[in-house]
Amino acid sequence: MTSWTSSQFLYEETKPCGIQFLERFKRSGRLSFKQYQALVFTLTFVAYIAFHAARKPNSIVKGTLSASTVRGGWSPFDGPDGTALLGQIDLAFLSVYAVGMFVAGHLGDRLDLRTFLTIGMIGTGLFTALFGVAFWANFHSFYYFLAVQVLAGWFQSIGWPCVVAVLGNWFDKKRRGMIMGVWSAHTSLGNITGSLLASGLLRYGWGWSFLGPALLITFLGLVVYFFLPVNPPTVGAERDGTEVDSTMRLGDTITESFLGSRMSTGLDRKAIGFTAAWKIPGVAPFAFCLFFTKLVSYTFLYWLPFYVSHNMIGGEYLSEETSGNLSTLFDVGGVVGGILAGYVSDQLDGRAITAAGFIYLAIPALFLYRIYGHISLTINIILMFISGVFVNGPFALITTAVSADLGTHKSLKGNARALATVTAIIDGTGSVGAAIGPVLTGYISEISWDAVFYMLMTAAFISGLLLTKLIITEVKAMLYGSEEEGGVATTSSPATRAPIDVLL
Repeated sequence: MTSWTSSQFLYEETKPCGIQFLERFKRSGRLSFKQYQALVFTLTFVAYIAFHAARKPNSIVKGTLSASTVRGGWSPFDGPDGTALLGQIDLAFLSVYAVGMFVAGHLGDRLDLRTFLTIGMIGTGLFTALFGVAFWANFHSFYYFLAVQVLAGWFQSIGWPCVVAVLGNWFDKKRRGMIMGVWSAHTSLGNITGSLLASGLLRYGWGWSFLGPALLITFLGLVVYFFLPVNPPTVGAERDGTEVDSTMRLGDTITESFLGSRMSTGLDRKAIGFTAAWKIPGVAPFAFCLFFTKLVSYTFLYWLPFYVSHNMIGGEYLSEETSGNLSTLFDVGGVVGGILAGYVSDQLDGRAITAAGFIYLAIPALFLYRIYGHISLTINIILMFISGVFVNGPFALITTAVSADLGTHKSLKGNARALATVTAIIDGTGSVGAAIGPVLTGYISEISWDAVFYMLMTAAFISGLLLTKLIITEVKAMLYGSEEEGGVATTSSPATRAPIDVLL
């Protein structure tokens, strides 16, 4: 397929050479649209599993680095302030990740997403490996570890805007909630994969715990570069007669071929600016909602194993290893919650209603876990799983389906160059909350764990309140069968809906 270049962007779109290779084995000489969708789903899924797996070695080796024994400790983390230094590294990583998300999203709508994502994956692999290199090179400078984590956080921030934008290009909104709900399981699976890989290699030296995930994400980065199709026009993919491209909107012209008119899909329009993206109806409420939602989720991610091991369950304290294994049930609940939230939002055609519903249900779930989780191991497991469903369900929904919906909002009039920017704004704002939550917990837990849970429940309540206006809009759309400006609901009666207004 002939490539094309737009003067408004900094890249040339071409069909990946891996796709050209696969087409040689097809009688028709081309892949079907569903095969492209399966390829995109799989590649973006495993890519973000690798991103999350590369984040886990830090938490796995903390005990080894901060151990007081000569054999286990590693300067400068083996001193009395070792835990604080490790906390500073985590804070630096999350802070740079949050800021980098905004920049990466802005660039993602102007660069080739396939190449940009590959750079993020290989860069993440490089600096994850460099952290482990200190083991063999005998590096002990705190600033070396800090600098490596800062740069790792920067490259990590490239991943999310890219994978959501690519997935949004291939799946329309009608099925996007359920599909992205299943797809969002990569977060939990990545955490589990990273934990198992880093733990398994730790026996050979803590440096290997970083090198393993680094090699994994580097290899998958190359696979992404050779095989990932960014959007249908680039590879000449055509839908069947029952489907319409997710970037088409009212006023666009449907053509028989996606290559017939790039203007009809909005792929050569000017990329949207950062300020303009904030003004898209629904972006700001969901972004600030995710700030508090992610604050709750990441507090559990960083502190749940510690909380479990330092609170009696069934009259006894669990070991660090058992506590770590038990805490993975929160992630399992998150997988179920993400899928369930996506399915419900598709059925209701209301993202805000679903997200807020899960968030409000998370409040009593957190309360019950704190009050009754200590009674027995069985009760703790059940309540932890339920908390994971309602805490991570809206987190997964907002960062995937909602971001993709808003990145193709009707106010953009078919301009497809907003997905990465909108995704970065929403998840970047949420990542600020993700950095703040664990830090606050470190201080508040010294007062009491009750205070920590009250903080989390308050954050969840505020998160739900921020969606109130959008909920009202979606309810009106359900009752009156019409769209309201500023909402994410899309329901309209068949008699009044324009033929190609299939999304927003």
